[in-house]
Amino acid sequence: MPTKLIVDCSTGVTTEVELTAEEVAQREADAAAFAEIKAAEEAAAQAKADAKASAQAKLAALGLTADEISALN
Repeated sequence: MPTKLIVDCSTGVTTEVELTAEEVAQREADAAAFAEIKAAEEAAAQAKADAKASAQAKLAALGLTADEISALN
């Protein structure tokens, strides 16, 4: 079973205690929520990169040079 450390700062004593079922459930819920947020951030970053590449391709198709396109950034 997972454990946690409890440190008494006044004495410096460290105690290792097993997590309760509620703490384990909360840890798993927090991990799942973090994974969802991370996936959403990665999807947003990929969408932004795809939109930028598409815009650059369209500008190149209009006849702009690579230097002109990079000057727009």
